[in-house]
Amino acid sequence: MGCFASTPSKGEDNDKRIQKPKPWEHPQPISTTELRRMRDEFWDTAPHYGGQKEIWDALRAAVEADVSLAQAIVDSAGVIVANSDMTVCYDERGAKYELPKYILSEPTNLIHDS
Repeated sequence: MGCFASTPSKGEDNDKRIQKPKPWEHPQPISTTELRRMRDEFWDTAPHYGGQKEIWDALRAAVEADVSLAQAIVDSAGVIVANSDMTVCYDERGAKYELPKYILSEPTNLIHDS
């Protein structure tokens, strides 16, 4: 690819489709309150890891949305999804955005608060 009229070569796929993350297990059982606290802490500090705040905001919106809406959000923000579970993404300028698994889904050993 190179000019506006070109088409992707066979096997060239820069546009991965988002998929639901695989199940994972936290080292010890974790409550929903603890998980929410970890997520809030990550999103509060994420812009300090580098990249653009607007991209972090788009990634958060995508993570909190269903899969089809998440795809629309990352596409409109110009996010390049390197891993279909969104653990590694890039913006159009090449900045890398890494999302931990605890942001993307719930662990299999989650303890629901009463």
